[in-house]
Amino acid sequence: MITTRFAPSPTGRLHLGHAFAALFAAQAARAAGGRFLLRLEDIDQARCRPAFADAILEDLAWLGLDWDGPVRRQSEHFADYRTALDLLAARALLYPCFCTRKDIKDEIARAGHAPHGPDGALYPGICRGLARPEAARRLAAGEPYALRLDMARALDAVGAPLEFTDREAGRVIADPAQFGDVVLARKDVPTSYHLAVTVDDARQDVTLVTRGRDLLAATHVHRLLQALLALPVPDYHHHRLLIDATGLRLAKRADAASLATLRAAGADPAALRAQLGF
Repeated sequence: MITTRFAPSPTGRLHLGHAFAALFAAQAARAAGGRFLLRLEDIDQARCRPAFADAILEDLAWLGLDWDGPVRRQSEHFADYRTALDLLAARALLYPCFCTRKDIKDEIARAGHAPHGPDGALYPGICRGLARPEAARRLAAGEPYALRLDMARALDAVGAPLEFTDREAGRVIADPAQFGDVVLARKDVPTSYHLAVTVDDARQDVTLVTRGRDLLAATHVHRLLQALLALPVPDYHHHRLLIDATGLRLAKRADAASLATLRAAGADPAALRAQLGF
C-alpha cells in the first residue's frame, strides 16, 4: 500500500505552493488506494504557533482534503529523535560543536576558502577534534552547542555506496558528503529537520515521499541516516515548484499570497484545484 504525507511547518499561512504539494501527495496515495497522512513539523518552538497549526487544518479542509489517522506533531515525539541520536552517539558518530556563526565565518576567512554544498560553505571542522574532557567540561558549563554528524566516520561506517529512487530523476547515487558535518540537534532544539523527517517517515510507514525539487539534495543526507539507523528506504518524487510572475519560488518569506487571503477574496476551491492541475 502506498503511503504519502504532507508535512508543513506551522510558521505561517499556507500558500498555493503548499496547496500543490498537499494535493500532489494526496492524489499519489488516493489514486492507488493508499493512505495520505498529515504531519506538522513544529520543532522550531520559537517560530511555530498553535494558530498557524489550526489554520493549516482549516485550509486543507477548505481545499477538500482529508487525511488518514491522527496528525503527527513533531514536538510530541522528541523521545523518538533522542533514541536515534543515542544510537548514533553509541557509534561515536556525533560530536558537540560550540562554534558560533562568527567563529565559523572567521575560520573560513583565515583559511581563505571553503568547500561549498547545497546550504553554502561547509563547516570547517573546528570542534571535530576537540578532546573529550574539554567537550565534557563545556557541556557541563551549559554552553550552547550543536550535535554534528561526523560525515567521514558515518560514511566509513556505511561502507558501500548508497542510492535511492526518485520518480522523476530515476536512480540516484547518494552523495551526503556534499553537506559536510550536518547538524542533527541543538541544545535548545533536540532534533533537526534532517533527523526528524527521516525518523518520522519510518515511524509513519511512509512508502512514497513527495516534496518539492528544492529538497532533492537533502535526500542524500536522509539516505545516509536511514542506513545508519537501519530504517526502511521509501521511494521519492520531487515534484516541480510553483513560481510567481518574476520566476521566484512561492515562499512564506517572500509573502506569497495565502490560501486564507484567496478564500477571503472569494476563490472557489474546486476552481483552485483545477488551476493547479488536480
